[in-house]
Amino acid sequence: MPPTEPAVVVQRRSLIPVLLLLLLAASAVLVAFEMRTAYYSAKPISDYAKTLTYQLQNAPASRVIYPGAGPFDERHGYTKLPDLLARLQERGFVIRAQAEFSPAMQGFAAQGFFPPYREKVQSGLFLADCRNDTIFDFNYPQRVYQHPQQIPLLVAHSLLFIENRNLLTIPPQANPVMDWPRFVMAAVSQVGKVLAIGGQSAGGSTLATQIEKFRHSPMGLTQSFEDKAIQIISGTIRAYQHGPNTQGVRTRIVQDYLNTVPLSSAPGHGEVHGVGDALYAWFGTDFNRANTLLAQPEQAETATERARYFRQMLSLMIAQRRPSYYLLQGHADLEELTDSHIRLLARAGIIDASLRDKALSEQLTFVRLQANKAKDEADSRKGINSARLRLGNLLNQPMYDLDRLDLNAHSTLHGEVQQKVSAYLKSLANPNTAAQHGLIGERLLSSSRTGDVLYSFTLFEKTADGNRVRVQTDSTDQPFDLNEHSKLELGSTAKLRVLASYLEIIAELHQSFVDELPDSLLTMDIAPNDHITRWAANYMATTADRSLPAMLEASLERTYSASPAERFFTGGGLQVFNNFNKDEDGKVPTIRQSLQQSHNLPFVRLLRDIVSYASSYQTQGSTSLLLRADNDPKREEYLRKFVDKEGSEFLRRFFRKYQQKPMDERLETFFDGLKQTPDRLAAVHRYLLPDASFTDFATFLRNKLPDSDKLTNKKLQDMYAQYGPGKFSLPDQGYIAGAHPLELWVLNYLNNHPQATMKEVIEASAEQRQQVYRWLFKTPNRKARDARIRIMLEVEAFTDIHQRWAKLGYPFDHLVPSLGTALGSSGDRPAALAELMGIIQNDGMRLPTIRIDSLHFAARTPYEVQLGFNASAGERVMRPEVARALKKALGQVVADGTARRLNGSFVKADSSPLQVGGKTGTGDNRVATQVIRGKTVASTATSRTATFVFYLGDSYFGTLTAFVPGKGADDFSFTSALPLQVLKGMAPILRPYVVKTSPMCQPVQR
Repeated sequence: MPPTEPAVVVQRRSLIPVLLLLLLAASAVLVAFEMRTAYYSAKPISDYAKTLTYQLQNAPASRVIYPGAGPFDERHGYTKLPDLLARLQERGFVIRAQAEFSPAMQGFAAQGFFPPYREKVQSGLFLADCRNDTIFDFNYPQRVYQHPQQIPLLVAHSLLFIENRNLLTIPPQANPVMDWPRFVMAAVSQVGKVLAIGGQSAGGSTLATQIEKFRHSPMGLTQSFEDKAIQIISGTIRAYQHGPNTQGVRTRIVQDYLNTVPLSSAPGHGEVHGVGDALYAWFGTDFNRANTLLAQPEQAETATERARYFRQMLSLMIAQRRPSYYLLQGHADLEELTDSHIRLLARAGIIDASLRDKALSEQLTFVRLQANKAKDEADSRKGINSARLRLGNLLNQPMYDLDRLDLNAHSTLHGEVQQKVSAYLKSLANPNTAAQHGLIGERLLSSSRTGDVLYSFTLFEKTADGNRVRVQTDSTDQPFDLNEHSKLELGSTAKLRVLASYLEIIAELHQSFVDELPDSLLTMDIAPNDHITRWAANYMATTADRSLPAMLEASLERTYSASPAERFFTGGGLQVFNNFNKDEDGKVPTIRQSLQQSHNLPFVRLLRDIVSYASSYQTQGSTSLLLRADNDPKREEYLRKFVDKEGSEFLRRFFRKYQQKPMDERLETFFDGLKQTPDRLAAVHRYLLPDASFTDFATFLRNKLPDSDKLTNKKLQDMYAQYGPGKFSLPDQGYIAGAHPLELWVLNYLNNHPQATMKEVIEASAEQRQQVYRWLFKTPNRKARDARIRIMLEVEAFTDIHQRWAKLGYPFDHLVPSLGTALGSSGDRPAALAELMGIIQNDGMRLPTIRIDSLHFAARTPYEVQLGFNASAGERVMRPEVARALKKALGQVVADGTARRLNGSFVKADSSPLQVGGKTGTGDNRVATQVIRGKTVASTATSRTATFVFYLGDSYFGTLTAFVPGKGADDFSFTSALPLQVLKGMAPILRPYVVKTSPMCQPVQR
């Protein structure tokens, strides 16, 4: 059998590698196709993006996440909203509507991504008055492209050539956030950096990612791969939010970039965002003019100008890479880069040769802007500044930041009346205008000094839920608000506060005595000096009409001597007081007459009686019981109770007075209320600041005392040693200072334990409370002891009187414990006096003062929130009968008293007079430089004021103050006749509003 041939084994090649290669190739093609077109991913991304929504609801939101950083979000105030909302709610505002995130949006933002929404081209503060008329409207940036169609093609194509060449030519569904070739090159270059491989660094940011960075990344920078990923993902979601087709989004990207790009901070302008503001801030170029020429074909007469604008625009596109360097220092480098880009644009056909050559022949000319004087002058008008300052204080924002907040606010001001009053007050600086309004004459002004007087005016309207400020202005161009930021001696206006306290005491006694039998009232144990209680007991025992209104009217008929002959032991020493007019010295007027004619001495004596009442046996916790005979068993019993119980109460008062203040402010508050003599200041300084050096001690005294030139170094060194630590006991320290010893102790304790609680202060003071009164048992000299007791009695009494005044709006933490307080020595503020008048107008109710009605943040954004002032029902701080008695008495001041020149100035449509009342006051704010036997014989003027606090009818009230600051006040002798005459001249402006029965403004619809 023939041999068989061996079988041939055919080895088949595996198709798997081929298939893998084909699969890889197909995948690469598919990936490349998808990267270029987003054909498959566009719809799912768009569907997800559509779930990222928010909805405005009429309640506080439970789902909202505010951004934590980002220049755009910071400038618009979005990052500040959590703090702003908390601050506003603490101040009486409530959230009426707020945007709430969808669950998907909440989850998206919680991961650190930027919520998608159509961001605003411009925003800023819009402030309207009570009629919804515009007071202030600021848009930032100020020069922008409102629509993509407004961008000249030359500008758009140049930008795209530099930053994102394929943005407008990629397929309809393509992702405009990603330029994949650039992204890959950038990634490779970053890997090279990590591996220390040399090579040129490439940037992968598109316009869209740059916008996300500029607006929302911390400090507008990409500081990590995570930042870049957040920018890409957030930008992608934003691009697909309205559907898979991104063509419309791309033109908006160009618009947003040109409006958003940060271009450093220009002198005279501030932060610069967008090419529109940059053209003006850096080159002084009119944005509209530049766009008009760049949008048109070249014309011979404007060709050079057009080329200049093009060069400027192009330089800004380049400068964004290092804006602070190129725009502030590196001008030569910027010129060189601009030249090279002009040539590149010409080679690419973006610009023609003519524009190239003309642009290359131009040079960048940088300007340094001066502040816009016209705008500054307009903004200095108090009609604008008052409302803006008030809003800035409410939000705790400086004016620059406030103006850039995305905020609409409604003020209670009446813009038209505000501007008319502001213009009227400023016009009075002109001597001819002042003469026209009757301001030249005796106790008024001389024609040579009219421009030195400042005027401040506030008008409130009483409404159902609060007192709304309709006018608040003054005649200065400064932001300082004389109404609220001053402490002025407003003279006889203090008599209104004294009278209010007096009538409240009468009402308290009426309540105590109304059910008592006459015999009981006539046999009451009443302190010898408590004349008010004695009169009240006698009145209630003998009158047929026991009603409170009748008793209040009768109390106003009590008489006091106007004699200045008496020396008063007050403020730790003897003082004398005088009437304004010596013809009053021999009179014994009633309290009503004293208010009408503003007699001084009767009110000094009335305040002395109030001090005696506050220290009387009938006042719980009074030290006046210590003046009883030493062997009186009631004295011993009282002393034990006083030390343990009332000593603690004084500590509580002083702790509340100082607990919220830093150390410097605590000390300033205390020293401000101290009668300032060298020994008092020295003793207190050495006690409260025992470790202070002699240099600090000497500097302190010289700064505090007006005649410090008399304090030689030898005298200062002697006092520094004399009052050193441990030299005096706590009671002696209080006696030397003319202050309550426990107040000194509290201050010292808080200096050493600033975080101490009330409980800790009470526990730590047990020994000191005993020490303060221990000396009473040891002093053999009863006269000296009683003198000390009387000083302490007065200090305690003024603490009680201060509480009464504070309840009625007194703005300061203390009263000077002296009868001079009846004549204004403790100071006051016009706005605080107006608040007291508001209490009287509102029948004893203290209603909130409303200056801002509503606030609307971030409209049409995920952070939108609307707030309104939640006016309360108010607090009763005065009996209605007392308020009515005061209002009637104040009406008589205008009808037949010191304000009578105003009588008849306000007349209703039926020719009947509008009821007008008020209180005048003149404050000659002086520092005594020489005092002999309680009488000031030499002094230096620091300012002069004249004030009228008033009501107009049943709905309006306010204050008007004339003020001359500085030593030049010595040259003026005007009295309260000046503000009265100014108000009389203002009557034609106010009359149409205050005499009608309808409100000045209709409420803003919210």
